Amino acid sequence: MKHNYKNLEIWKRSCVLVTNVYKQTRNFPLSEEFGLKNQLRRAVVSVPSNIAEGCGRNSIKELRQFLSVSVGSICEVETQLILSYELSFIKKAEKDALIEEIGEIRSKIIRFSKIIS
Repeated sequence: MKHNYKNLEIWKRSCVLVTNVYKQTRNFPLSEEFGLKNQLRRAVVSVPSNIAEGCGRNSIKELRQFLSVSVGSICEVETQLILSYELSFIKKAEKDALIEEIGEIRSKIIRFSKIIS
């Protein structure tokens, strides 16, 4: 394994994002237990998980593919946070803070994908 995912800032920050999304979804309505809440949590967990899995693969091509999946997942999380706000499940300030962090993480994942060798 050429890249130790535990040393990567993108992995560390996406793990913090998981924690923050879990905190924000704690108070979602019970009716969303298997709906948006579950979908949002699953999507956010897939971001650091795909970074880790890609780092465990044998080639840069595979790592890039998993980083691409992470970018897709983080876009999914962003969309679901917007929907959560529009459905009044989270406040604007929380949505905005999470989306700002998502933008920074997404940019760093894309940048990392371009520079790895």
